[in-house]
This record gives sequence, structure tokens and C-alpha cells, in this order.
Amino acid sequence: MSELLKNTIRFILFILVQVFILFKMPPLHRFVTPYLYYLYILWLPFSLSRMSLTFVGFFFGLCLDYFTKTPGLHAAACTLIAYVRPFVISVLISQEGADKNYISPSIVSMGWAPYATYVIVLTLLHHTYLVLLEWLNFGSVMYFIGKVFASTAVSLLLVLLTEMLFFRKQKFRTNTI
Repeated sequence: MSELLKNTIRFILFILVQVFILFKMPPLHRFVTPYLYYLYILWLPFSLSRMSLTFVGFFFGLCLDYFTKTPGLHAAACTLIAYVRPFVISVLISQEGADKNYISPSIVSMGWAPYATYVIVLTLLHHTYLVLLEWLNFGSVMYFIGKVFASTAVSLLLVLLTEMLFFRKQKFRTNTI
């Protein structure tokens, strides 16, 4: 299956799961919202340029905003993590590392520790920005921090379950053309 087809199917599935399953669940507490959709951006191929990633992130978030009737909320958060993603990857893996030998970020291509750091950093960034945009009134700082960390913890659990259930085989690419 081609990468374009795989990513198109993922695009549709992540939107559908988020809108029709995760957003339909009652809140776990008064401020815990499970998010999984941003994993689509984290799984995009290494070969995409920063501009392409940013555009895909914006479009993906905009599609989610269309279903949830939140004007630009998810688009802004997805655009942010799509823009920051190449920097995080370049910090976590060496210059001759996984981005040259594998197609996309995964546990196999990056290793456990760098991949976990990659997911945690971008999840925390995504949730902090999303909650900040949702909140936008500076009432209780503890509520803000609690919502960010609680939503991040639940989302990281969902990411871990998704990684375990849908293990993505990564082929090692050689230097042959």
C-alpha cells in the first residue's frame, strides 16, 4: 500500500474515532478530555517538509473543527505541533539516524526513549496550547494546569494503547535507488 493511501485512510479514521467515539464519551471528570487525533500528525513521514507538515496539520485540524463546531481551535493546535515536529525530531535523533533509514517516526525507527520523548513533548505542547485557547480567561491557574496534565495523561495512555494494538512495521531503507 502506498504511503499516500495509508495516510489518507489514517486521516479519515483518526477524525472518525475522535468525533464519533472520543468526543461522545462523557467527560471522565470535570476537565479530562481524551484526544487521540493528533497522533496522525506524529505518524506522518519524515520526508515531508516543514511547510507541507504545517499545511497538513492545519487542514487536519480544520476538518476536526468542522465536525466539532470549534472555529480554529484544533487547527491552531495541530498547526503548532506540525510546525515544531521537525525540530523535535532533529533534536532527538542523530543526523544519519532514523529519518534517513525509515519512512516515519515509530518505536522501531527511533527507539523507545527518543520516541517516548517525542510523543510526550508534542502531546504536552498540543494539550497546553489547546487548553489555553479553550480557557482564555485567566481564572484559576490550578484548573488550567490540572486540565492540561489530566488530558495529557489520558491521551498518552490512548497513544500507548494505539501503538500496541496497531504496531506499524517499519522497513529499513537501504542506500540503493
